[in-house]
Amino acid sequence: MTEDSYKTIEDISEGLYKEKGSKFLAFAHPVNTVDQVRSLLEHYRKTYYDARHVCYAYSIGPEGEEYRANDDGEPSGTAGRPILGQIQSFGLTNVLVVVIRYFGGILLGTGGLVVAYKAAAAEALQAAAVLEKTVDTDFELRFEFPFMNDVMRIVKNMDAQIVGQGYEMDCIMKLRIRKGEADRLKGALSKVESLRFIN
Repeated sequence: MTEDSYKTIEDISEGLYKEKGSKFLAFAHPVNTVDQVRSLLEHYRKTYYDARHVCYAYSIGPEGEEYRANDDGEPSGTAGRPILGQIQSFGLTNVLVVVIRYFGGILLGTGGLVVAYKAAAAEALQAAAVLEKTVDTDFELRFEFPFMNDVMRIVKNMDAQIVGQGYEMDCIMKLRIRKGEADRLKGALSKVESLRFIN
């Protein structure tokens, strides 16, 4: 994994851990925003309304810079933190893991809870298909129409993606490329006559 890529999961995956009658159902989801996290948590709280606890952790951002762990009434540090620890030890981000506990009547103690939440989260993450995504950057450029072929040749050679295009007096193009390649692309484009960067 380079600094302009990160690992996340492709789709929802599930895990299950049982201990002394307690059942821990784990669900891992790919997420990009805190709003997605909120609506998924709402869904799980409604669906499993009869469960004792709906604990979770998430990590968002290429470097996992936005994260949260929640124990939902379990003793402090026994649920959310072990779940977050699993997300981090798998080297993932843009992931939410929810672990739902049905109490089995026997107390597990703080050590037992840490083990159970950690194991349930690990089960769900092990079942997930992991994919690597690139951190991309966008920029806009403006150039005169006769230089379209020159620009298109560079865009194609460098595997950049055209995400927007417009024609007024000049051509305006919005490009997206992997962050690590952006300077090389800008360098090549800056040699095209009449071309200037808008942002």
